[in-house]
Amino acid sequence: MAYAKTAVNRQEALLIIIFAFLISFSSIMASTDALDSCKPTDSGPVVKTTPLVSFLETVQQTSLKTFGHKNFDPKLYVDMSLKYNLNTTVEAFNKLSIADNGSVSVSDLNDFLGQYLEGADEDLVYAEPVDFAAEPRDFLPNVENPEMRAWALEVHSLWKNLSRKVSDTVLEKPELHTLLPLPKPVIIPGSRFREVYYWDSYWVIRGLLASKMYVTAKGIVTNLISLIDEFGYVLNGARAYYTNRSQPPLLSSMIFNIYNQTGDEEFIKSSLPALLKEYEFWNSGIHKVSIKDAQGEIHNLSRYYAMWNTPRPESSSIDQETASRLSNVCEKTQLYRELASAAESGWDFSTRWMRNASDLTTLSTTYIVPVDLNSFILKMELDIALLANVTGESSIAARFTEASEARKKAMNAILWNAEKGQWFDYWLTETNTSKDAYTWEASNQNQKSFASNFIPLWVNLFHSDATMMEKVIQSFQTSGLLRPAGIATSLTNTGQQWDFPNGWAPLQHLIVEGLVRYGSEEANSLAKDIALRWIRTNYVAYQETGAMHEKYDVEKCGEFGGGGEYKPQTGFGWSNGVVLAFLEEFGWPADVKVGCQ
Repeated sequence: MAYAKTAVNRQEALLIIIFAFLISFSSIMASTDALDSCKPTDSGPVVKTTPLVSFLETVQQTSLKTFGHKNFDPKLYVDMSLKYNLNTTVEAFNKLSIADNGSVSVSDLNDFLGQYLEGADEDLVYAEPVDFAAEPRDFLPNVENPEMRAWALEVHSLWKNLSRKVSDTVLEKPELHTLLPLPKPVIIPGSRFREVYYWDSYWVIRGLLASKMYVTAKGIVTNLISLIDEFGYVLNGARAYYTNRSQPPLLSSMIFNIYNQTGDEEFIKSSLPALLKEYEFWNSGIHKVSIKDAQGEIHNLSRYYAMWNTPRPESSSIDQETASRLSNVCEKTQLYRELASAAESGWDFSTRWMRNASDLTTLSTTYIVPVDLNSFILKMELDIALLANVTGESSIAARFTEASEARKKAMNAILWNAEKGQWFDYWLTETNTSKDAYTWEASNQNQKSFASNFIPLWVNLFHSDATMMEKVIQSFQTSGLLRPAGIATSLTNTGQQWDFPNGWAPLQHLIVEGLVRYGSEEANSLAKDIALRWIRTNYVAYQETGAMHEKYDVEKCGEFGGGGEYKPQTGFGWSNGVVLAFLEEFGWPADVKVGCQ
């Protein structure tokens, strides 16, 4: 038995090498450049993929060649699971008659998929939330308009539609699945996003707290902590192909908000070790950047940097097509790193990361120190200090209070622009680096308008300085980002989904909550105005389509957004959560109309 198992393992290892070669180097074979004709620029770490993911990428490529591009979603194939062991499945696949162009007959491929693979939706099964009530006690007490209240209850009821748990088959035979086992039920975003996602979960939890679903909210945090326990960081999503990157780090904020609602100190105590481990991930190695300011002082900030330099498995065919416009393998390898790093940012994709707004191959995510990421990490530092104080960990609290002060100073030295009244992403260039640190140059601030420029509002960066805060608010009001139906992501219309005219629920909420936290009459009025615009566009779109959407067109009230590498999605976790959070914060008077103005 031991000999047979060893033989199977050797066969699988050989298959991994073959599949990895076919997938990662197909573009090289098509190139006229020799392997040594370019100088590699990518030297970062790479997390190894699994044999199953490599095989499913091969199935994905074959399916694209067979079925064609129309309505093709590459993610579907890497979300499938096996009915039999990998060796048996590969042997059956290798018996298919493959044409010179890589396709097989439609009937043969459909037969293979039906006989050997399970559907992408079968890894997660419906789970009735244990704490769901059709109308929770004290639910949105300030929503007085009957139409708005009826709709809010419908949005609340969507938590049942999005509730799942990992199926027994995943728990029993995880090697047949790309879905990762999780201990508690989950709330998925919806549509093609069949698994839990990291930063989505923050706004899902904000909505769950408005819905008084504290058990479900804690369960989501437990799941994310289980990923830290296994991998050292929260993954982009709970799939084997997401192990190479994280997403915007908001776990501490989830824990902080749950504690604020429940007062559960044991929950904090059990969560703190994971937060410390995640903090280390974002503040060391490839994520850490040192920059010397104009006065010669060195500051440490963070960046997005995925541990991956080949096509993303869930978008492999799309990434290869994008990279086909580049001339050599070194450029392609660097592009794959940048694509995955942009996905780590959550903003996939945007001109924010591009040197040339019209060319996705100019993505340079790893060369940018982002305003929002450092705001999130500052919030993490503040949260850990507060939570550690609650649990009596005074040394940890002191350490993170000191760290938060250092990051505030760093952000104001490197990212803040006093003339514009905004924080700007900072571009790292080869010409201004030394052995120890990059040297700050004013010209390296990206002074284009992005909603992310105002995320520091959320972490009270200038809340003690009324003059500076008024300058930031005025800068926001004149930035052009505030549109009829909410805050635009950028002012550049490129067809990328994290650009104009799309607005996203997380960005609305972060800026609105930041304005509310500042607390001036002007800030509160502006925050309420933005929130009402956003609620209205969600409401009208829901009445017209029967669904909540992933993103919205902020130019037109009631229009959902578009663009990007996949069709617009519905469901939708964070959109639901932000609407409920806004209604809890601002209410809706009986005499205020609910439709577009």
